[in-house]
Amino acid sequence: MSRKRKPLPVIEKLEITGIAAEGKSLGRWNDMVVFVPLGAPGDVVDVQLTKKRHSFAEGKIVRFHTMSAMRVEPMCEHYGVCGGCKFQHIPYDQQLKYKQQQVEDALQRIAKVELPAINPILGSAHTCYYRNKLEFTFSNKSWLTREQLESGEAFDDRNALGFHIPNAFDKVLDIKHCWLQSELSNEIRNFIRDYGKRQGYSFFDLRDNVGLLRTIMIRTASTGEVMLVVVFGEDNRAAIDDVMHAMHERFPMITSLLYVVNLKRNDSLNDQEFVLYAGREYIEEEMEGLRFRVGPKSFYQTNSAQAYELYKVARRMARLTGDELVYDLYTGTGTIANFVARQARKVIGIEYVSEAIDDARLNSQVNKIENTLFYAGDMKDILTDDFVLEHGCPDVMIIDPPRAGMHEDVVNVIMRAEPQRIVYVSCNPATQARDLAMLDAKYAVLEVQPVDMFPHTQHVENVVALERRF
Repeated sequence: MSRKRKPLPVIEKLEITGIAAEGKSLGRWNDMVVFVPLGAPGDVVDVQLTKKRHSFAEGKIVRFHTMSAMRVEPMCEHYGVCGGCKFQHIPYDQQLKYKQQQVEDALQRIAKVELPAINPILGSAHTCYYRNKLEFTFSNKSWLTREQLESGEAFDDRNALGFHIPNAFDKVLDIKHCWLQSELSNEIRNFIRDYGKRQGYSFFDLRDNVGLLRTIMIRTASTGEVMLVVVFGEDNRAAIDDVMHAMHERFPMITSLLYVVNLKRNDSLNDQEFVLYAGREYIEEEMEGLRFRVGPKSFYQTNSAQAYELYKVARRMARLTGDELVYDLYTGTGTIANFVARQARKVIGIEYVSEAIDDARLNSQVNKIENTLFYAGDMKDILTDDFVLEHGCPDVMIIDPPRAGMHEDVVNVIMRAEPQRIVYVSCNPATQARDLAMLDAKYAVLEVQPVDMFPHTQHVENVVALERRF
């Protein structure tokens, strides 16, 4: 018979002194760091520990003795439950300071390379309604908050449309109003949820993998164009046509109205057929007169306005004169490649996702850009010494890898190709710092520019300019 675990203690009057990674706050107790969600420096709280290790512990706030003078009232009624926008209780100027510190800590502690003074972070002009893409999940088992459970009320209608609760894949929090995307997005989500209930359509059961209404994706472009993709979990043609007709009639302004029938046990859609119900198969974003077509499978930076600021930083750091051969690694749909093409002799983009490369080529064609080439495949398989020999050694490399950073083989090819300048765009300063340490043998860091793409979250982008030492 297994022994009962000893209950973890409650730490009384813990002072929150800082902000850590993943949006958590921290304090110190008996020479141990304690990580606590939703705290603010200056809080004095009782913390129920949920995990205890030799050098650190994790817990949750169960009582406030003193609230930080820094705190502000969160704007969202779902704050603290849905798992997103964890910094709403902290003023935006303070959020930026913590993100700046996150970048500085990563580069200093992990990269351990010589650094210039790091530029002040570029904040987002819009801190609400800034996202151009959101996905919501239907569920027949909505998450009930502690207040709802303790109310004694019977909740017979558990149908919900919203976000997954962290660490509970089969539970969805019903979202009434989301502050991340435009008001039209809220209207679309609330209408389709209410319509599905009125019609008696089944909401998806995430454990049993059954139900008609499964997910939706809403894209709202900076041009005002809108895309809605409705994903159905059953191939019920009459019901599908009814839902799509209702959406088209209620929201005739939707530019691209599509649906998918997904009968798999996972929500990935790249291998699924997107059926156009009304409008056209894409929407368009605009940047400096360039038009970028965004399809249902396309990647585009989620904060359109701040993406423009990010790309301007990358272009400035590249210091293009019109004579350079540029390699754009992890090019996605070729947004950066096409954005800098006017200032370069030639741009070669490489990306793993073949559909994204199709979009990149199309975007060059739409914008009458003729000095780009795009290749699809795994970066370490495409970017080889033979590839560089065939296409020429780049003068400039722009690198924008996924959160995991670059494979060591890719770094080695870059070092042998010896571009004069490298512009490294990253959504994860920790892996960027690791890669900078590998590049340090040949490249010096000239400039560091943090950029905030996602207000009220812990995420931060960082752009680093490097130059060959010799």
